[in-house]
Amino acid sequence: MNPVLVFGYGNPGRGDDGAGPALIERLETLALPEVACFTDMQLQVEHIEDMAGRELILFVDADASCDGQLHFSEISEEKDGSYTSHAMSPHALLHAYRQVYRSHPPPTFLLRIRGYQFELGESLSNRASANLDEAIAFTRMLCNTPEISRWRSFAIADD
Repeated sequence: MNPVLVFGYGNPGRGDDGAGPALIERLETLALPEVACFTDMQLQVEHIEDMAGRELILFVDADASCDGQLHFSEISEEKDGSYTSHAMSPHALLHAYRQVYRSHPPPTFLLRIRGYQFELGESLSNRASANLDEAIAFTRMLCNTPEISRWRSFAIADD
């Protein structure tokens, strides 16, 4: 089993919301030896099985509220309103992991890619595409050094 899981989620049919899956598509072409790449339109409780046995996890999603091109942070488990929904937040997924496996989830990070257009039927905007290029370079750098201390050195604390 690959020690690093990179999981991109979002809807490619909704413009910039497809940035997460687009990152996975490009990352898979690099065939990084220690990295497993998964994608889906949304996070669901079944995805905790994909997380088991990993050393590091990176979720990747588009976000219209990022101040810059990217936002990289370490996240923790949290029971939120999405816990009982068909689509879950990464925090709620970590909470579900803890409930099912009765142990702490692996260290987990969230990379948010700034998106601008999320309309149905749109493709990735030019600005989001440029941000995606930055995100791919950043993710590749992380995956080439899969060490928790290194990843934490790049993380921005969320307030």
